[in-house]
Amino acid sequence: MARRSIRAPVARKARQARVRATRPTRVPRDTRVSKTGFALKQFGKRMRRAAASTAKLIFRWLFDFSLRIFVVAAIIFSGAVCYYYAKLPAPFELTDGRVRGSVTLLDRNGGVFAWRGEQFGGAVTPSSVSGHLRNAVLATEDKRFYRHFGISPRGIASAILINLREGRGPLQGHGGSTITQQVAKLLCLGVEFDPARGINEVEFEKDCRKTTVWRKIKEVPFAVAMELKYTKDEILTVYLNRVYLGAGAQGFEAASQRYFGKSSASVTAAEAAMLAGLLVAPSRYSPTRNLARAQKRASVIISLMEQQGYLTASEAVEARNHPAVLSDAAANRSGGYFADWVMESGPSFLTNSTTEDVVIRTTFDDRIQTAAEEAINHVFETKVRDGSKAQIAIVVASPDGAVRAMVGGRKSRAVGQFNRATQALRQTGSSFKPFVYAAALEAGYGPLTVVKDEPVSISVPGFGRWSPKNYTGEFLGDITVADAFALSVNSIAVKLTEAVGRVRVMEIARGLGAGKEYTEGPALALGVSETTLLELTGSYAGLLNGGVFTAPYGLVEIKLKDAKEPLLRKVDGRRAQVISKKTARQLVYLMHQTVERGTGTRAKLGSHPAAGKTGTTQSAKDAWFIGFTADYVAGVWMGYDDNTPLRAVTGGGLPAEIWRETMARIHESIPPKALPMDLPWPKTERALETGTAKIEEQPTTRGGFFETLRRLLGGGNAGR
Repeated sequence: MARRSIRAPVARKARQARVRATRPTRVPRDTRVSKTGFALKQFGKRMRRAAASTAKLIFRWLFDFSLRIFVVAAIIFSGAVCYYYAKLPAPFELTDGRVRGSVTLLDRNGGVFAWRGEQFGGAVTPSSVSGHLRNAVLATEDKRFYRHFGISPRGIASAILINLREGRGPLQGHGGSTITQQVAKLLCLGVEFDPARGINEVEFEKDCRKTTVWRKIKEVPFAVAMELKYTKDEILTVYLNRVYLGAGAQGFEAASQRYFGKSSASVTAAEAAMLAGLLVAPSRYSPTRNLARAQKRASVIISLMEQQGYLTASEAVEARNHPAVLSDAAANRSGGYFADWVMESGPSFLTNSTTEDVVIRTTFDDRIQTAAEEAINHVFETKVRDGSKAQIAIVVASPDGAVRAMVGGRKSRAVGQFNRATQALRQTGSSFKPFVYAAALEAGYGPLTVVKDEPVSISVPGFGRWSPKNYTGEFLGDITVADAFALSVNSIAVKLTEAVGRVRVMEIARGLGAGKEYTEGPALALGVSETTLLELTGSYAGLLNGGVFTAPYGLVEIKLKDAKEPLLRKVDGRRAQVISKKTARQLVYLMHQTVERGTGTRAKLGSHPAAGKTGTTQSAKDAWFIGFTADYVAGVWMGYDDNTPLRAVTGGGLPAEIWRETMARIHESIPPKALPMDLPWPKTERALETGTAKIEEQPTTRGGFFETLRRLLGGGNAGR
């Protein structure tokens, strides 16, 4: 019994413990979780598990999609690389990428004075050019060239940051392109020029140089293809030969010859830096345009070469202290108007449109050109008001018609500008009178023939009566032909023209080359017809040559570069006899008297006998002086492009002074020579019938004459 009483409590306690264990634990009231909170907690757990599962699915999908895109892009990229690789030719075929040939112009002594077209000096390689030049290019354009595989992500990113920092678009300005990518652009990504596209070569080249996102993308496989097919030196070879460096020079050999007159193999560090400096902007940094700016840019390149170990500190200092300078031919840059004229005068397939490399030997003389330019500067600086817009043109030629110098406007260093010596058709004024007097001398009048200077009145059907006036407004009465010519008397020129016939005057003027079309009315004698300075100067050369038509020419010989025999050759401009030698010699005497005691006295040359004629058109819109010595013929025109009248200027004024200044410089080392002229016999050879001096106009066969006459003739007082 006792034993049972002891075990009973123990068993009871055990049962109670088991019951408590199965009951939920009671927590204090303030820590209990409501049923709603518990449900939210459970929902959050489920959502987190779902989100994690969804994220895993999206990541797996994105990874699979990206992998597929990458594979497709890799296949496309590889295909593009293979396509370009197969399309690329041998590297030597890419060195000369010009669409046009070059023209090198030589002066009368065989020296180069101008270039036209696209110059190419011949293929060079990294090993054949100066080490300084190779290093300057690498330091400037791509210092990691020999370490990358065609593209430089770091360089592109850096360039984009610079462009954005400087306020430009990401692809505007710095491109970050490697040399390989630049070659890809130079090659137009392998696209050949096709005229069927409706654009010319210039537009095609410009389009190839545009930087767009799509083109930058296309550059990558092309650049990689080149890296796979060519060696680094072969890629650099293409770059050295195809890059444009200003002044028509394509490639570093052409640029070296163009600017320094030497091979690219022998350029100094300073010269190499200047050439490399052209790569960023060939026109802006061209030394022929602004030498100081080009030298400043070269100094930057020298610093880069020093920083990258291509130059020692002492070599860099030496290069900076002795900057590159232009060769004499490049620095001179004279003869731009002359060169343009020669290019137009030759066959286009050998000049402006040539696809070959052509050499043209010309009649150009740099000494004479310099004399003309200095004469213009002297007169305009000392005798023309500041800010004047008046233009000037000069032509100087040898008696045989060989043009030695030409100035087509105030901008004497211009290229491709309007040439007032060859393109401007202007009224000639009294400079036309030699052809009137030539016709009179041919008809039997002589220098001492007495004529009467008196009012002239000519009836012009449909216009009324026309009465020309003399420049002075006075009439001199009886006067010799020589005096009438020397004083440029208008009434006598008109009377002589009517006496010998206008047709004969026009025949002589046309025969000697002074224009082609003429106003056939009575004002013909006063030079209302138009011609160019070049033509008029050439016609005066014909008078110096004894009345022989003398065509001005500048082109002596054309040949292909390195060819032995020329394709074309010309040695003389003299042609057929137009007036007799006797008449020509008499006329030279009349023109000599004009300079000695007439309207052209300001053109006197001291001990050098000179002959010439002044000319001033109606309202002084044009002023001329054309004259010659026994050695050279020169013509000067002055006026405004918009036909504004000159102020207090006649042909015997500033044009005569410019003519004298030019010819004085030309003749400094030339001994005086006598002019080919005949002195007149002291007798009256023929008198011009004067009567009432009222000559009836005959009907003209040219349409529009009367309208032209009304427009051109004011008071008819053109003269000196």
